[in-house]
Amino acid sequence: MFASQQPVSGPITLDEAMARAIRYNLDHRLKMMEEALAQKQLDLSNFDLLPKLTAQAGYTNRNHPLASSSEGLYTQEESLIPSFSTDQNSRTADLNLSWNLLDFGVSYYEAKEQADHVLVLEQRRRKVVQLMMQQVREAYWQALGAQRLHDRIGPLLDAARAALDDSRAAQKQGLRAPIDTLNYQHSLLDLMRQLEAVRDQLEEAKPRLAALMNLEPGKDYTLAASEDFPVPDFDMPMPQMEDTALQRRPELVEASYNERISVNETHKAMAKLLPGIELELGGHYDSNSFLVYNAWRAAGISISWNLLNLLNVKTIRGTADAQLEVAKTQRMALSMAVLTQVHVARSELSAKQRQFDLFRQMNDVDQQILEHTHNATQANAQGKLEEIRVATSAMMSELRLYQSYGELESAYGQMLATLGLDPVPDAVRGHDLASLTQSIGAEQKHWDALGHAGSTVAAAQPGPTKTAAAALAAGAQPQ
Repeated sequence: MFASQQPVSGPITLDEAMARAIRYNLDHRLKMMEEALAQKQLDLSNFDLLPKLTAQAGYTNRNHPLASSSEGLYTQEESLIPSFSTDQNSRTADLNLSWNLLDFGVSYYEAKEQADHVLVLEQRRRKVVQLMMQQVREAYWQALGAQRLHDRIGPLLDAARAALDDSRAAQKQGLRAPIDTLNYQHSLLDLMRQLEAVRDQLEEAKPRLAALMNLEPGKDYTLAASEDFPVPDFDMPMPQMEDTALQRRPELVEASYNERISVNETHKAMAKLLPGIELELGGHYDSNSFLVYNAWRAAGISISWNLLNLLNVKTIRGTADAQLEVAKTQRMALSMAVLTQVHVARSELSAKQRQFDLFRQMNDVDQQILEHTHNATQANAQGKLEEIRVATSAMMSELRLYQSYGELESAYGQMLATLGLDPVPDAVRGHDLASLTQSIGAEQKHWDALGHAGSTVAAAQPGPTKTAAAALAAGAQPQ
């Protein structure tokens, strides 16, 4: 699971996290292997287009000669004494080349279908990469928040425990009213419960990101610190976004391939109705000593036609046409769903931007409250409780800020995935992790610029081209 992976040598940036997910994530590697398997099956399908070349040899031994006699048809009397013209031991060899034109036509359309199936799997792998990048975005910022806040929970818990111990000591001495002391202890324990719940939540963030990058479970790593929160934005005009999604979405490109497969199914069904013409050419040898020519060549042509298929022409053609219409309707329905997703993703991105702005303002207020409370705290139990409460509230406010930013980045990634924009350009400088990281960063800047400028995005045309992410299969697999 972890063979041939470049070890982590420093703080991991968001681009490197995406690069590691593309290179090492097992789900992505599985999709690449399925695509490679389909390519091998395509190579096998191409062999079905070739003629059949059959070699055959044999040896025959009889305990008696192959003798026979003859009798007259009308006289019923023996007209020829028993005789034989075959050796008791014989050897034969044949080399025959045959080519059935009907089988060739059917195999031709099957090979075209298999070629489209390879392209379908490539689109499914693109979809996996796009969704995985969205998950990496959200998990990265949540893990970064966990990294920044992890060291602040321990001191807060220690302060809460110390205040709890002081309160219990004062309770034994009877310095305060029992109900006030118990309410104070209840408040401290409730804060400790909240801090423990936050610590459990933070401890789950980094393992989720590590699983996406395929790092070994339990392996510690550090994320590159970031003090600012750049707010992603995508203000491309909606008609252009719809057009981009209809051209680039992997599901729609896959639907176009499925429609093409249905067309080939129609052609294949019609080809099976035609007569089969088979050409044969071969060389033969027989060791029989009674033969004048022991070696000879033969050529022939034969035609076969299942006439009962003519009675079923309308049914076969109707089934094929219905399959094609289903594929077209599925593509239209999927197009409608894609257009809806574009509008929903745009609205969700705007909503997450507004939510993050509110969380950022709340965090600024909470940090200022913490600063003023710390300056005004007196050396008494009540002051400790208030400072611990405010510090906990400020820390949880900062945690919600990171979570909100992670949701904002996830919504931005969903926007890119909805438009079918790939995280890796079609051409990369190399398949090593550093080159892939640099390419992801450059491609992200490219999409950001297109989103702000409203430029036209190149359409993904169906064809047998292999994208750069697919070309990484060789680099991603153990050598």
